[in-house]
Amino acid sequence: MAANVVDPSVTAAPLALPERVPRHVAIIMDGNGRWAAARGLPRSEGHRQGTENLRTIIRAAVEFGVEILTIYAFSTENWGRPRREVRLLLKILEMVIDRELRELHSNGVQIRHIGELDGIPPGIQRKVIHACEYTRHNTRLILNVAFNYGGRDEIVHAVRRIVQDGIPSDSINEDLIASYLYTSGLPDPDLIIRTSGELRVSNFLIWQGSYSEYYATDTLWPDFNREQFLLALIDFSKRRRRFGLTAAQVEDDHDLSETLPS
Repeated sequence: MAANVVDPSVTAAPLALPERVPRHVAIIMDGNGRWAAARGLPRSEGHRQGTENLRTIIRAAVEFGVEILTIYAFSTENWGRPRREVRLLLKILEMVIDRELRELHSNGVQIRHIGELDGIPPGIQRKVIHACEYTRHNTRLILNVAFNYGGRDEIVHAVRRIVQDGIPSDSINEDLIASYLYTSGLPDPDLIIRTSGELRVSNFLIWQGSYSEYYATDTLWPDFNREQFLLALIDFSKRRRRFGLTAAQVEDDHDLSETLPS
């Protein structure tokens, strides 16, 4: 994985939106616990502040013209955290749906869940399904919420469905597997952002992110604001995406993401 570790400081001069904005941005929202610890607060407060910040980033994504935003909210491995914290994260998901659904809908946000619903309490499952159905015709921004999600689990789930559908082995290719993933029908992320300075993919979109650009910042998630998001987009605009080709094969101003399959 290649990633730029970026100084979280923001210059005083106003930042201009670049001409080339990634169509699909995914974010590993990391650092809630460290944000709280640095302030002598319980981890629960860090999660609450991280949730509040999500509203800011969703609005910024719409403002910047990002078409798809995928957020890593809860991994399949997070079930191993202390029970109290797991209950809190489930409660936060429920609270966000109850509190934010109407505003998201009115702002043209289409909510999609990626991950397994099995294991999530039935009441929350129903609310997730309702939120997806309620907003399914919206087109301003697709918001993929990766909750109870793991990249390896996603691939295992896809392979099992392929076997169940009786598809012969000689018909299996990358396009077929992609069509069985949770993100079926969507382009792969152009840019994956990780906050808090960690340089790990943490089992997130490991199939879809194979040719994504990565951006890492030391900024903790609750402090990752509109300007920080814009810095990531500006950095992305300076990249030359090669998709396995040589630099000589890539024209200076040509975005291969528009011509090569996702």
